[in-house]
Amino acid sequence: MIMIAAALSAVLHHWPDLILIIALLLLNAVVGFHEEYQAGDAVAALKKQLAIQALVKRDGKWATVASRELVPGDIVRLSLGNIVPADAKLINGDPVELDQSALTGESLPVERQPGDAVYSGSIIRRGEADALIFGTGKNTFYGKTVNLVQDTVTRSHLQRAVLKMADYLILIAVVLAVILVSVALARHQSFLEVLRFVVVLTIAAVPVAMPAVMSVTLSLGAKTLALKRAIVTRLNAVEEVAGIDILCSDKTGTLTQASLTAGEPFAIPGISARQIMADAALASRTESRDAIDQAICAIVSPEELKDFETVHFTPFDPVSKRTEAQVEQGSSTFKVTKGAPHIVIALDPSLASQTENIAGVIDGFAAKGYRSLGVARTDNSGAWHFEGLIPLFDPLRVDSKETVAATQKMGVELKMLTGDQVAIAKEISKELGLGTDIFDASVFEETGSIKNGKLMNAIEQADGFAQVFPEHKYRIVDMLQRQGHIVGMTGDGVNDAPALKKADAGIAVAGATDAARSAAEIVLLNPGLSVIVDAIKESRKTFQRMLSYAIYRISETIRVLLFLTLAILVYGIYPVTPIMIVLLAILNDGAILTIAYDNTRPSDKPERWNFRTVLGVATQLGIYGVLSSFLIFVLGRQVLHLPNDVLMTMMYLKFSIAGHLMLFSARTRGPFWSIRPAKILLLAVIGTQILATLIAVYGFLMTPLGWADAGFVWAYCGLQLMIQDRVKLLAYRITDSRHGF
Repeated sequence: MIMIAAALSAVLHHWPDLILIIALLLLNAVVGFHEEYQAGDAVAALKKQLAIQALVKRDGKWATVASRELVPGDIVRLSLGNIVPADAKLINGDPVELDQSALTGESLPVERQPGDAVYSGSIIRRGEADALIFGTGKNTFYGKTVNLVQDTVTRSHLQRAVLKMADYLILIAVVLAVILVSVALARHQSFLEVLRFVVVLTIAAVPVAMPAVMSVTLSLGAKTLALKRAIVTRLNAVEEVAGIDILCSDKTGTLTQASLTAGEPFAIPGISARQIMADAALASRTESRDAIDQAICAIVSPEELKDFETVHFTPFDPVSKRTEAQVEQGSSTFKVTKGAPHIVIALDPSLASQTENIAGVIDGFAAKGYRSLGVARTDNSGAWHFEGLIPLFDPLRVDSKETVAATQKMGVELKMLTGDQVAIAKEISKELGLGTDIFDASVFEETGSIKNGKLMNAIEQADGFAQVFPEHKYRIVDMLQRQGHIVGMTGDGVNDAPALKKADAGIAVAGATDAARSAAEIVLLNPGLSVIVDAIKESRKTFQRMLSYAIYRISETIRVLLFLTLAILVYGIYPVTPIMIVLLAILNDGAILTIAYDNTRPSDKPERWNFRTVLGVATQLGIYGVLSSFLIFVLGRQVLHLPNDVLMTMMYLKFSIAGHLMLFSARTRGPFWSIRPAKILLLAVIGTQILATLIAVYGFLMTPLGWADAGFVWAYCGLQLMIQDRVKLLAYRITDSRHGF
């Protein structure tokens, strides 16, 4: 529309108008690009730091290259701590232990032998081996999951909101333009004059500063979050977070610490808990990166083991499912083992009468969300004796429970998604205060069609989901969105990436994989979810600023358009010139950029664009503004008897002052004084209105008005603000509801 206005100005040879309109277009383009570019730079720098490299053998020599340069057929060296750079087959070396939590969500590592496949994104936790690359890019296990991300395209609520506002303003402009053209032709007025006024209408209808205001407001919100160690990769996400009413959260590494901790052991009569822990520690390697070994060794001091010497150690084997160590203590030698309970129990034939009791203990641990680890030791004859069970659990982050409570207090429901078993999920959910209505992912296969109403309702009511795969997380988010919810998703692994992309606001937590970071709109750099509470509060403040601008901009457009139309229809004259309209756009919308810094109060409920309220309040304020403008126009014309050119200047000053005073009313739901405006906003308004007054009084690009008439305009606008604010409060009571579009 503004391009059309520029073209019409050129056709009519109104060169000053054309120059100012082009200047506004350039201003919007530069500001919008600058803010998006800054956010893009931050993300690019972050990704650069996370680039994966690989040690590859080419031309008989080992060299380090970027993993993106690998091709099928390359041989790479995989060592402790390496991220597997592509799908590959182990060809020699020792068995390696892999952390596949980024792919599967499970915190326990798995072991792979030469000949086995290892997948991109896994982490080598133990061992070293060479591997032959057979899959890269989209042909990897990782890549197939990412394809779900690439196929997902969503339109933000902010984009939909801006389009609705634009449609509304365009509709008003078109209707009024048709009326004016019809009346003008009926009066046999010059077509060029009619076209000239259509230019005025077009300029007045276009919210020229809207892109800049939205970009600056969102950008400042993003920068505030960056100070809290949260990187925003897409500016619209700041607005989306404000409306989240359901937050789906991955468990491992997000709500929990992704590190196993040993609990109080169950001991066979005659065996102490300390002996069980000591023997388990002897069956572990203190230098190992194995999660179980670390958990055991963390609570057994080296002082307790100083009299023991391990002469042989057999690492965990996926077939035997246990570790074993031969230990010397002085002149005696014995063996210790730890591993899967049913395997360790089977070593001791004397337990036949106690098997049922021990099974009950294992089930009891499982009901609490604990995994069980069996421990046994040989006697002098070499016979195995079962000693007891050690429960292992992945503890909550210290801030998780507090974060859950804080999000619930802000009207956000949190649902936990995990690949763990139902019993574990229920226990973690109970500890978090989420409830224990946990669904098994098998419900998706059993229920069938995604359109099944019972399934949709069940997902909406559930507290969490267990044994889920990436496609399940994706479908959960999709179903919740179909129910009208604005859904946030947190996660850290490749398995979370499709759901992160599908969600209205995807949030990658600290330590997230590249896939998760790429799919998310917000990347957290500090562990845990506590910063999400700050993000929600900051986003709701930002939303309030955008809402204030939207109401102001729509009401201003209605006020100017309707008044210009009525003045033409009733008096047959043009009440302002095109250059005055452009000056209003430059000064008033230029100053309005400072609304990005305004003081606001975050709502205690999710925010969303409620157009019944936005358009209702803005329209009522706009109509009141038309009546107010028409009244001062009549006073100037029939009481003060001002010439038409001076009357135009008075109307320009009235539009300028009343527009900014309307902003002070539009920025609060209560009386305009209920929230103090930011100092920078106040100074910007005062500065632009002083300038507008000087332009009107001394006649820059218009006829001089004089100080007396300017004072009259100021007094009139001040009085109208008091009445207008009452109109706003009434408008909110009539139109306000909690239902968005």
